Amino acid sequence: MTSMPKILLAAVCAGTVVFAAQSRADDNGNNDNIKFDAPGFTIKKPTKGAPDVKAQPLAWPRLDPGAVLCRSEDDLNRLGLRRSGETVDGPVDCQIIRAATGIVIVRRKGPGKTEVTTGDAKGSSSGWTDAWLPEKAPATR
Repeated sequence: MTSMPKILLAAVCAGTVVFAAQSRADDNGNNDNIKFDAPGFTIKKPTKGAPDVKAQPLAWPRLDPGAVLCRSEDDLNRLGLRRSGETVDGPVDCQIIRAATGIVIVRRKGPGKTEVTTGDAKGSSSGWTDAWLPEKAPATR
């Protein structure tokens, strides 16, 4: 008599499992009755390591720190002469760029002279530079 309740219990358990599996799955095998992707019910585990931060696009064309911006083409010529060790008449009105500055190329005059207009926080100004400014931005890594 003790084996009869065990058989009955096993049959009831097997029937319950089959019934539960049939009620949760439709004809294609999809479980549409239970949703585990509700935002309040699932806990998202934080990823290990530093978070992914997208790099800000750099202005192009631009003058990098250390580039020179002269007020006129004559100032740029006098700066070139002074750098080569020659004496020049009059002051050289040029400034060194401290931070990357976006520019607009107005015109090119030879390989080492480019007239540009800056549009930085101090306002818009125009001048001449001897910085190498390629037509296309360099490839990013």
